Amino acid sequence: MKTSLLVVLVIALCTESAFSLMCFTCKDASSNMHCLSTTTCSEHEKYCLTTYSTTGLGDNRNQRITKKCSAFCPTIDVNIGIAGVATSCCETSLCNISGASSVKTSYTIIALGILASLTCILRLGF
Repeated sequence: MKTSLLVVLVIALCTESAFSLMCFTCKDASSNMHCLSTTTCSEHEKYCLTTYSTTGLGDNRNQRITKKCSAFCPTIDVNIGIAGVATSCCETSLCNISGASSVKTSYTIIALGILASLTCILRLGF
């Protein structure tokens, strides 16, 4: 009886670890190629989360990618022209190999910002 209980316990422990979520991880990487490390998520973390952020314009544009395990899946897709953040989540092991959808530049927002700046400058008489 004790032997069969021990066998069931060992099988249960091995089965649990076999189904643990694994995600690619990195913090503020400049490229998706720098996000190939993996980690086993804790029991309460059910998602692989990728955050892609950009700052700057044109040739001065910088991107950062962060990948990690997460207990929740935030839906963020913000772009204010000179900066933006987008997230993506998935629920299977190593599903976050690619980056989040890139932050798309809104040329309308940039144009509105330039027009607003010009209007302020003209009003002040510079």
